[in-house]
Amino acid sequence: MTKAEVNAFRKTLEIRQTELQKANNGPIEIEVTSDELDRIQQATEREYAIGSLERNFNRLREVSAALRRLDAGTFGVCGNCDEEITPKRLAAVPWATFCIVCQEAADNELMAPSLEMDESLLAHV
Repeated sequence: MTKAEVNAFRKTLEIRQTELQKANNGPIEIEVTSDELDRIQQATEREYAIGSLERNFNRLREVSAALRRLDAGTFGVCGNCDEEITPKRLAAVPWATFCIVCQEAADNELMAPSLEMDESLLAHV
């Protein structure tokens, strides 16, 4: 990877890091109301806000890790197989830790336990 490419990725990651830090600064407001429908709507909005904060925090952690990999000189190298992550993948997901093959394998491993659980539930029906 050329120095210009590394600098471009660093700039992209730093911009994304700043955006995520700003997005996580807002408080979650809790209002009290006696109307049941308003309470349900507020609870739904709080859950959405909390989910958004969690997603932003996780992405911020991934972006920060990518910046550390840039500093360490390991950016663009798969954390699993040590192969180069394709420039196309890094352009789409600059905080990617794994090459597409290893990422797909990791995603399949995460999904496999839930599929096994569903099958075990069906066996008892």
